[in-house]
Amino acid sequence: MNTRDVTFPAADGHPMRAAMAIPADGAAHAGVIVIHEIFGLNDDIRRIAGRIADLGYAALAPDLFDAPGPRLICIARTMAALRSGRGRPFDDLEGARAFLQKQQGVDASRIGAIGFCMGGGFALLWAVRAPLGATAVFYGDVPRKSEELRGVCPVVAGYGERDKMFAGQGHRLERLLTELGVEHDVKIYPEAGHSFMNRNKGVLATLGAWGPLKVGYNPEAAEDSWKRIEAFFARHLGRATGSQTEEARS
Repeated sequence: MNTRDVTFPAADGHPMRAAMAIPADGAAHAGVIVIHEIFGLNDDIRRIAGRIADLGYAALAPDLFDAPGPRLICIARTMAALRSGRGRPFDDLEGARAFLQKQQGVDASRIGAIGFCMGGGFALLWAVRAPLGATAVFYGDVPRKSEELRGVCPVVAGYGERDKMFAGQGHRLERLLTELGVEHDVKIYPEAGHSFMNRNKGVLATLGAWGPLKVGYNPEAAEDSWKRIEAFFARHLGRATGSQTEEARS
């Protein structure tokens, strides 16, 4: 499904860029906030937002780097907020959630999130404080102690075993969620590296393929992850409801 560019009120009131895709079938859909990698809101994240919509959810991908000041400073501030667990990006995600809840075709009571790398870390920490029904975390940072995840919603996650910097965090996430008794589906893919669901291009992505992250799209791991996301979100966020859905059932 194609996405369209929109703006929504950020935490400080300025219009923040985002990509949105909502199925136009007359039904009420659960919403999913899509949180980008370090590369920001690009065509790959737009593709992912469209795929979330193809699964039957209303997707909104905010550009967390769209803030006043030079882009490099915005990136640095966003990463600092992720490390500290607080700051304006979390408020901007709340703004994105509030905006999505008001859109036609969205069931405001059913909102989830999905994030990748930097965005995966945000998707996990935000899910501790926000009223989300489910969150999907792919190769994102994980706190060291279970107490920091207390209150988190159900989690589906994926990491690549060849990713020497984040694979251990995937194993830790499995352990912490088990300790907390939180329903989860965490899978470590033996043949995948970092960013195995993303199709980024450019110098940084190319260089990353040769380093300890072993960056690279892995179609088998990606497609298996999409199947797991679809099943997990269906269980915790539900399917679309409304006239056309009910007619299809009858």
